[in-house]
Amino acid sequence: MTTSLHSGGPLVVLEDVHLTLGSAAGPVNILRGVSLEIGASETVSVVGPSGSGKSTLMMVLGGLERPSAGRVSIDGKDLATLSENALARLRRARIGIVFQSFHLIPTMTALENVAIPLELDGRRDAFDAAGAGLAAVGLGHRLTHYPGQLSGGEQQRVAIARAFIAGPKLLLADEPTGNLDAATGRLVIDCLFEHQARHGTTLMLITHDPSIAERCERRVSLLDGRIVEDLHTKLLRAGAARRAI
Repeated sequence: MTTSLHSGGPLVVLEDVHLTLGSAAGPVNILRGVSLEIGASETVSVVGPSGSGKSTLMMVLGGLERPSAGRVSIDGKDLATLSENALARLRRARIGIVFQSFHLIPTMTALENVAIPLELDGRRDAFDAAGAGLAAVGLGHRLTHYPGQLSGGEQQRVAIARAFIAGPKLLLADEPTGNLDAATGRLVIDCLFEHQARHGTTLMLITHDPSIAERCERRVSLLDGRIVEDLHTKLLRAGAARRAI
């Protein structure tokens, strides 16, 4: 198991995680013994071909899919010991998720979409905090707009504001630029990394874009549900720089 270069104990631990799902053709092995540790504030990209298990790994880490075998721990909490309600509370308090397709509620304004996690936790300042969160992603002038009135890039920035609003320790992002053009995608990724650095959040980022993957400290490669490579990209870049001198 490759571990973090960051000091302190890991925030994320996966030990020999398997996930097998049934299908008409028989059992399908999606994750096949994944073991991984990620430290607090670390940034990790997950790469691999379609069908390699990247999105499923994110779902398992977010407690949205329970593994068939193995252990998943987030911030010292063994997810297997938690009820569905407890998992929902853990996600609201400690895990933010950004999806490729934004997942905003179309009948709610940008402000209402961002305030939802705080309202569910009974925060009386939910809307004030949501307004500040939207201002932080450059959308302070779009508070009352509905998702259908926003561009794709604006919708994804609303999703980023919502993901960070409760101060999560772990942020999971699944192809956050997949539905955006290249220029808009760069702006969204800049916004994501700015928030990650500001909050010190651990980031796991699924991407097909090598330039985005290189912005993370580590690159984990999946193939057929297994980790086939786990590289500390900072060390690789430092080594390449030394060789170039």
